[in-house]
Amino acid sequence: MRKFVIVVLMTFLTFGSADAQLGKLGSKLKKGLNALTEEVKKSSSSESQNSDSNSAKSKLKDALTPKSKGFDEFTPANIPSNALYVTLERGSARGTATKDSPVKDIQKAIDLAKDGDVICIAEGNYLGTLDRGWIEIKGKHVSLVGGFNHDFTERDPQKYITRIQPGIQQRGTIGMGLLMLDIPSNMNTPMVIDGLNFDLGNYLEYCPADPSDERWGCPEGCETGRVKPISEPPNSAIRSIGGKVAGQLTIRNCMFTNSSFYGILLIHQGGDWEIYNNVFVSNIYASCEVNGGLNQSTYPHKSTVEFHHNTVLFSWCATKEMEDMGYGYRMRNGVDHDVHHNIFGCNNLSAIDNAWDDSTLPQANRKITSAYDNLFFMNKGDITIAGTSGGNWIFVPAKRFDEVMTLVKYENNRELPAESTFKDLIIQPYLNGFANLKIMTTSSYDPNSAANLYREAHGLNKQGTSTTRVSMYGNRYNFDEALKFFGAEEGYGAQKLF
Repeated sequence: MRKFVIVVLMTFLTFGSADAQLGKLGSKLKKGLNALTEEVKKSSSSESQNSDSNSAKSKLKDALTPKSKGFDEFTPANIPSNALYVTLERGSARGTATKDSPVKDIQKAIDLAKDGDVICIAEGNYLGTLDRGWIEIKGKHVSLVGGFNHDFTERDPQKYITRIQPGIQQRGTIGMGLLMLDIPSNMNTPMVIDGLNFDLGNYLEYCPADPSDERWGCPEGCETGRVKPISEPPNSAIRSIGGKVAGQLTIRNCMFTNSSFYGILLIHQGGDWEIYNNVFVSNIYASCEVNGGLNQSTYPHKSTVEFHHNTVLFSWCATKEMEDMGYGYRMRNGVDHDVHHNIFGCNNLSAIDNAWDDSTLPQANRKITSAYDNLFFMNKGDITIAGTSGGNWIFVPAKRFDEVMTLVKYENNRELPAESTFKDLIIQPYLNGFANLKIMTTSSYDPNSAANLYREAHGLNKQGTSTTRVSMYGNRYNFDEALKFFGAEEGYGAQKLF
């Protein structure tokens, strides 16, 4: 069409005025030419828009393509020859973990696996040896890949849900985490955790779902009251993934909900890690923290993490008094951190913690941190840095990340766009409860009471009581509702890849 228009235009330029040369026929032809020109403009505009859209999608696909760490995206067509198979439907305790003789327990498959093996896991709830409630990998790099149907002909982690979701039956037998790793060996060996969903919402004890009693911290419409402290049994400090790892670790397409002590809490023993396309909702202390495990003076920049395209919501403080913690992602010392294209919302203290000081080290040995192209909403701070005096943190909004001099890259951090429908997917009573969160402290301490004056006269400490009540804290977030965050905002946060 474009070539035709160019030819017609050249004809008119050659023969001068169309009206003069061709009379009424020229006038009609000119009108037709104008209409054709407008059609070409519209076509070009549409092609340009489609090109821009395709370009954006191509860039997103490239960003979510696994890095060169020995793994492509797992599908039934590219299951490696060293794969082991786990399915609750067809597996047995005495199987050999082959496709024809699968086992029914992930821990059994891990025990059978060799370093570098891959374990394919069908949908279902897997609770470890004799349903004790947790799984461990020690001394070898074993990859766990969930999201398969039971005959391993299809894979979709958001359709065929593979979960580690203990309940009250596991109280008393569960360990420090749902998946514990102890792999301090070759930092060049690849390993992936892909398509697993971790949830403690059915295990922890919560206050009653009774909005009429302010003791329970239950906004109208929430399915539980506030979570009870981890110091009060049966609750305890349990992370979703914990331990220490050396190697090329990838964690992707996973969900972490309702952990009582971090979603991910790992010690980095060296290697390049990638944590992406995950959903974190309602985790206490922090959603994700990676600590350096190598001496930073001797091994600088040997431990890296790229944290991108994750959705991180409702990271709660350590206690209901809400005095510390409550982070989305923590940039701890000894690790280089690259944080981009995430959605951070409603994190109780701050979306990103960059307050860990390593300025006593030579400049060349200090951690390298970047935070760019992220979306934020309703966090107390979008990034937290240490204050220069007074001991308090500084809470920095997204629009001022350029002033955080420890960030190498800082561009394009901003608030979630007003036209975004992302917030509509959040359970509305939960979101409204967070938006109207209240902390109420009452005290009965009277320094001049008869009892305290008597204690003072005898050299004893004065006494009193105080009570803190909150309108909401660590309430359980519904597991099935959290799955809706995959693909909720194109280009940012966890995407729907299958």
